[in-house]
Amino acid sequence: MATLASLKLVAAKKPTNQPPVVHRRNKLSSKLFEQIQLATAQSEGGTYAPTRTKTVTNADGERVVVTQPKRIKPWWFVGENGKVCIAIRYGAKVIELSKGKTAIEVTSPSGLIEALETVNAAVLAGELDTQIEAVSGQIRSLFVK
Repeated sequence: MATLASLKLVAAKKPTNQPPVVHRRNKLSSKLFEQIQLATAQSEGGTYAPTRTKTVTNADGERVVVTQPKRIKPWWFVGENGKVCIAIRYGAKVIELSKGKTAIEVTSPSGLIEALETVNAAVLAGELDTQIEAVSGQIRSLFVK
């Protein structure tokens, strides 16, 4: 019991559901984490291929669970001036970071990783909530009958 006495014990209840804004932040943050891992692997000369499980029906008609590599497309590209540009995406849409500006320009691979980490910190701090909400509304409107 002396071991537990050294810890701070509280009466806490796990929330049953998250507000939509927190869910969107976490979704974008996890995608940014994948991009950071992809950029880190490419800068070190390796590959990054997370796996996912999928249930498929084989030739005998049995349903089996297989593990497949998840395909991740990089969000960065080489711009017209020869510098690397990063377009932050939410789903299939590009987020407008500032009025009329949809990309971040960096000069080096290490700058790419730093920029992605900075954007991830901004997302977790809630600085891009209005932009995420706007893009989410666009995507949601495509599903309405």
